[in-house]
Amino acid sequence: MKSILLVENNPDEQELAQLALEQTGYFHQLMVVSDGIEALDYLFCTGKFSQRQPETMPSLVLLDLKLPKIDGLEVLRRLRADGRTKLLPIVILTTSTEIEDVVKGYRSGCNSYIRKPVDFAEFSDLLKQVWVYWLDLNQSPHKFKIPDD
Repeated sequence: MKSILLVENNPDEQELAQLALEQTGYFHQLMVVSDGIEALDYLFCTGKFSQRQPETMPSLVLLDLKLPKIDGLEVLRRLRADGRTKLLPIVILTTSTEIEDVVKGYRSGCNSYIRKPVDFAEFSDLLKQVWVYWLDLNQSPHKFKIPDD
């Protein structure tokens, strides 16, 4: 079963993502963390996630930019700087339309930048499309043994 890590501090948007996933009929696991530190702890198996098995990386990370403790861009930079996560598919999913955020996101190594729609039906449709592309169509390097650079 493929899994998705949603890094989102807004409880309403967390719930909408869960509902949208349920409506798709996909059987993917959705793990939700609420801030940048939790995201790093989850992915690097530290802190409260120290018992998580490091070889069970999510297939996709959906990353908000406006996060407490450590913002999304800093999370992205740290993930790209580490060999364990530098090829992990990361999609920025945010309300920001600032061109500076888009540019910083891509310069920091995101694979895609998507603006969240406000309407639930549009948000649900968007998530379905994201999941179909990233979990079904995309060939992720994480499923292959890749030698270190």
